Amino acid sequence: MAEVLEFRVPAGSAHTLLVWGLEPQEGLEHSLFSAFSRFGPLYSVRVRGNAALAGPGYCAVIKFYSARDASRAQRACNGQRLFQKCPLKVCVCPKQKGVQHQAPALSSNKCQELANHYLGFNGWSSRIITLQKVCGLAGENEELGQSCQQGWVKFLCALEVTLPQHRVRSRGVALGQAAVGDGQDPLDLITAMRRAQKLAVGKALSGAFQKILLIVLENGKVAVEYNPCQEEPTDPLTEEELKGLIQVSELSLEQFELEEEEVLSDLSLDDEP
Repeated sequence: MAEVLEFRVPAGSAHTLLVWGLEPQEGLEHSLFSAFSRFGPLYSVRVRGNAALAGPGYCAVIKFYSARDASRAQRACNGQRLFQKCPLKVCVCPKQKGVQHQAPALSSNKCQELANHYLGFNGWSSRIITLQKVCGLAGENEELGQSCQQGWVKFLCALEVTLPQHRVRSRGVALGQAAVGDGQDPLDLITAMRRAQKLAVGKALSGAFQKILLIVLENGKVAVEYNPCQEEPTDPLTEEELKGLIQVSELSLEQFELEEEEVLSDLSLDDEP
């Protein structure tokens, strides 16, 4: 049976394993990652100390992208010693009741990790169509236009992801903004521009991947589908129209605002230029 994976934070109990009986040791999180990533790519590994009543030791929460991989890991690792003397107890997270909301988009780093695993490093590519500084677009409200002059710098990025073997192309458009500070230090503007550019590119890359679905078959082969439900108003535009996006008066910056929590983890202002 095929499993459909989206470029979103894995949600649902079937993707999550709970691990008990962990002995204190150096590099515990790394040991867990090495042991469980053999079954498939991991979104996260989080280690926590036991509650006081449970005695010394640790427990862990491991989240897989694939529910099928999580199930295989649970069956193979439950009751095994793996990297310690005492056997571990591994179970799938109990089902949670309540309203299910759409999972947040993956950060650009996580999107690339997932694409590299299922498509291969040469199985996809991305290119920036346009990356432009924007300020006071026609159609913006006065407050938003003023903020650009009062310590904020903004960049708009249009980017395309291509999967040549699957003949799929997907675009993402996003806005990145960063605070300049008080303007006393000339480096503040350079740093803010670099941060806003990285944020815009990262969010646009993540947005492009949101329109791609990975269909993983039982034999391990992967098919790809384009998800038109995630299309944006900018997708039908030509490249020239995208490059002139900041002159289009009907567009407003608000439609390019995406969740920043995941994307911010991609940014490092200490990178080499």
